Amino acid sequence: MTQSSRAPALSLRGIVKRFDGVTALAGATLDVEAGTVHGLVGQNGAGKSTLIRILAGLHRPDAGTVTVHGAAQDALTPYRVEQLGIHFIHQDRLLVGSFTVGEALLLGREIVRHRVVPLLDRRAMQRRAAEILHDYFGLALPPDVLISELTTAQKQIVQITRALLDKPSVLVFDEPTAALVRREADILFALIRRLRAEGVTIVYISHYLGEIESLCDRVTVLRNGVDVATVDPRDTPAAAIAALMVERDIADMFPKRRVALGEPALAVRGLGRAGRFDDVSFIVRRGEIVGLTGLLGSGAKEVIRALFGLERSDAGSIHVAGRERRPGSPVEAVRHGTALVPEDRRGQGVALGLSVAENTTLASLDRFSRFGFLSRRRERSEVDRLIEALSVRTPGREAIVRTLSGGNQQKVVLAKWLSRRSDIYILDEPTVGIDIGSKVEIYTLIGELAQRGATILILSTDLPELVGITDRVLVMYRGRLIRDLVTAETTAEALLAEATGSWEARHVG
Repeated sequence: MTQSSRAPALSLRGIVKRFDGVTALAGATLDVEAGTVHGLVGQNGAGKSTLIRILAGLHRPDAGTVTVHGAAQDALTPYRVEQLGIHFIHQDRLLVGSFTVGEALLLGREIVRHRVVPLLDRRAMQRRAAEILHDYFGLALPPDVLISELTTAQKQIVQITRALLDKPSVLVFDEPTAALVRREADILFALIRRLRAEGVTIVYISHYLGEIESLCDRVTVLRNGVDVATVDPRDTPAAAIAALMVERDIADMFPKRRVALGEPALAVRGLGRAGRFDDVSFIVRRGEIVGLTGLLGSGAKEVIRALFGLERSDAGSIHVAGRERRPGSPVEAVRHGTALVPEDRRGQGVALGLSVAENTTLASLDRFSRFGFLSRRRERSEVDRLIEALSVRTPGREAIVRTLSGGNQQKVVLAKWLSRRSDIYILDEPTVGIDIGSKVEIYTLIGELAQRGATILILSTDLPELVGITDRVLVMYRGRLIRDLVTAETTAEALLAEATGSWEARHVG
């Protein structure tokens, strides 16, 4: 790869950032040449957001240097960053919901009439807003509609257009197409190419490697808080970039078990929900561990919510043990033998103010009751059995769950459903935010559940985890189930390539 003679627009070198003793960045470097599109990629937790927040002046680095247009910046603030001509298109739509499109777009540059008593010329603002949206995106978005009434994609377009009105020298896009449909995304790609031709420098953060491969001149890969490579995507295919993003030295973490699979326990046929996912079909057998993965906006999260009755599907069917079940609520799903271990264990999985014992039997009190009276002896016996079986590290069954570590809280969530004796376990990011030792114990428990004949569906974005513990992996992409892969015949790199759409790079733009 040849070195470019372009001057750097941005240079963040040796950036270190810690939060409460946890290292988010461990000496990361990002050099962006002026007038180029520079991709920034990495798995969740790699440090992308922290690095960008430092560039935005929202965090101060503990070590390292930041240079903008050749000048060192010792104390960046959001105001100073904007003065330097750097603007950000965030995943969160930072717009006032009670404003109209015209008001939001022209905030700070309002059109007024009468010099003595200035009054907003709302009609002129609406006309101007309509012209601007048409010029940049070729869209006829009603300028008098409230921001709160727009779709997520429309809010994104207003935010991008508003930033462009400031004539930025550097634009940072953070997952800009996550909520855009294909036509809107294509318009954005054309706009980015036009801005690059006009000399604007662009940092482009995306999980969609097809976009990265098609749009970017250079790509920096972050992993575990450091930059592991900066490559030219014209020379380095998306699959190779995916390989750089994934750690692979963890094969010994996953205890594998051979289990004879039983009859289908969960059959999903043509399941759909308008605007979320469409025509999703798959089968999970007794004793089988099936992974489900996909990026934000892929529809994977919404599918498992529909399976547990948290969202209603409007097409297709769900069969549990051969009988059609379309749960209208979580209570109904639980009655049919389905358990959900949610990603947000503290907010949704456990009652933090209750004891280990109370949480463990919360979903199965009927097992320990007779004629309306609870048998404390039987309840205590079950709790003690599960504490030992799951190796829950607790001072005792009466310990308040809030005082336990994250990994042990997750074990209590699992204990709750084991006490219920569920048949189907839906695990949503079951090991997120917990230590390695607890992860291995949970992987072991999942294997034991499968060995006993339970049916397990795991939603996870930790791809090495899925490769390590599942029999098959289902991949969602933009609302559709695109792959059903035998895990023994695939890799984390291949899964990431599928989930990010690198296979469709040739179709972008």
